[in-house]
Amino acid sequence: MLTILTDALLVALLLAALMVIRGFALARSRGSVPCRLKVGPSMGPGGWRSGVARYADGELHWIPLIGVLFRPRHAIARRGLTVSARQPISGGLWAVDCGEVSLAMSEDALTGFLAWLESAPPSAYLDVA
Repeated sequence: MLTILTDALLVALLLAALMVIRGFALARSRGSVPCRLKVGPSMGPGGWRSGVARYADGELHWIPLIGVLFRPRHAIARRGLTVSARQPISGGLWAVDCGEVSLAMSEDALTGFLAWLESAPPSAYLDVA
C-alpha cells in the first residue's frame, strides 16, 4: 500500500515539474510575450487566463501557461481583425477587445501587437481603433 502511494506521489511530482519546465520554456521562447486572454460575450472584470502570445503566419497564437501541450489554444487571424481602443486594467496591463476575445498585455507588448496589425499587407482589411 505504501509503495502505491509513493509511486503516485512521484508521478504527481514529475508531472508538476514538467508543467513548470513547460511554462519556463514558453515564457523564455524567442518571439513570445506574456499575454492574458479572456473569452466570451460577457467580458466583464475577472476571468483572465495567463499565457504567452506568439506571432506566426499572419496569426497571433495564444498558448496557456498551465497545460501540457505546446499547441496554441487560440489563433487570432490578422486579416479582418477589429480591435477596440486600449483600456488600462490592473497590474499595469492594457486590454483590447479583438472580436470574441480580449487580450491584456504590457504597454510595450501592446505597442508591438498594434505595429504587427498595421504592418499587414495592403490586401488585408484591418480596423484598428
